Amino acid sequence: MARGMEAMDDGGDHLRKTSWPEVVGMGALEAASKIREDRPDVHIQLHRLGYHAPPGYDGHRVRLILVPAKYTVAITPCVG
Repeated sequence: MARGMEAMDDGGDHLRKTSWPEVVGMGALEAASKIREDRPDVHIQLHRLGYHAPPGYDGHRVRLILVPAKYTVAITPCVG
């Protein structure tokens, strides 16, 4: 199975994306659009670099960690 991909829950042969290394360095809106294109089932949270997220996994959440002054993606976003 490819890195950043997981099997779909519906038992199908399709794969769905779980991480987006290609959006690092992109602006927040462009990155969010790319993620929503790949995974319309997730909601996206925006946070500044240095934000300490509370623990807990959410299979329908992607956090975008942004460089504060530039609003560009600092860290590879992933589902969770």
